[in-house]
Amino acid sequence: MDASKVYFTDFRTPAYGDSILKKLQKLMLRAGFADLDLDGKFVAIKMHFGEKGNISFLRPNWARAVVDMVKQQGGKPFLTDCNTMYPGSRKNALEHLYCAWENGFTPLSVGCPVIIADGLKGTDDIEVEVKGGEYVQKAKIGRAIMDADVIISLTHFKGHEMTGFGGAIKNLGMGSGSRAGKKEQHSNGKPHIEEELCRGCRRCSKECANGGLVFDDQKRKMTVDKSKCVGCGRCLGACNFDAIVFDNDSAMHDLNCKMAEYTKAVVDSREQFHISLIVDVSPNCDCHAENDAPILPDIGILCSRDPLALDQACVDLCLKQTPLENSQLSDHLHSKGFVDLHDHFCNNNPESEYRSCLEHAEKIGLGSRSYTLIKM
Repeated sequence: MDASKVYFTDFRTPAYGDSILKKLQKLMLRAGFADLDLDGKFVAIKMHFGEKGNISFLRPNWARAVVDMVKQQGGKPFLTDCNTMYPGSRKNALEHLYCAWENGFTPLSVGCPVIIADGLKGTDDIEVEVKGGEYVQKAKIGRAIMDADVIISLTHFKGHEMTGFGGAIKNLGMGSGSRAGKKEQHSNGKPHIEEELCRGCRRCSKECANGGLVFDDQKRKMTVDKSKCVGCGRCLGACNFDAIVFDNDSAMHDLNCKMAEYTKAVVDSREQFHISLIVDVSPNCDCHAENDAPILPDIGILCSRDPLALDQACVDLCLKQTPLENSQLSDHLHSKGFVDLHDHFCNNNPESEYRSCLEHAEKIGLGSRSYTLIKM
């Protein structure tokens, strides 16, 4: 496959010059946004509204800049995301919308409606064929996302506790899956509890929405009911004592491949455009009800018509950076006996893995890992 074009600009804005939002819009035009046929079309802008308590998500100002560009070309934009599998502030459409509003995403602030794509209870989905899929034949995608004529991803590029990083593919693949779709992507990995490390604090059970964790009152230890566990990994991030271990070493690989296939189902055969901001690079997902200090410095804004090339370019730019001190990443690197994996994302979350996602995405024709970086 030929190299794709990825357009880049940094966050520098001289005094009395253009705002950073105007800079984003200029980059979008440079990347060919004006060539999109948006006139009279429904345009889904897929993004993450942030969990309640998290403040590293992309601010509504960024969304408004994209919305205004869509409107200028006659499009009918709406911001959208799907409900989550796990407990929190976004597991049904009512709570999800309240969370979005509290985080600043209202029709008044962003200039368009905010729609939860898989409906009230996360069951309003549509099965979409995955062309060339090896793990998924039909992806379960939030109906509103598939009803749209055009898909735009607006992504906060960050670290992630399972997939290494969260980029355009995760935003589109995992994020566009209905609750059933998210379960399908996560379902292979099943953890077990290292009994001698478990403190019986029960923090992990608060993260489980499926009854997969059962407390043994006699031993005062947590156990896993594998008949109910869906392998979502939320418990992993809740345990401060490394007592939760995934049994299936291929779980991350399978999750990554399914996520790539879900993304292909979302973008195939329709107009698409992708934007990623490498800013506030938190060590974990914006689904957390908190966010730790950034692990890497702010780098810039990237746009492309190819979500895979965009993710690869973001990874490459991040790997060239020096880790920030007083962050999860630097703590790991300075900890006694830590094995340096020479990769910021793997060092940040050593249990994570991301290369299989990029490799599989290219294999199934989602895009190209080869790209030309065009700087503005």
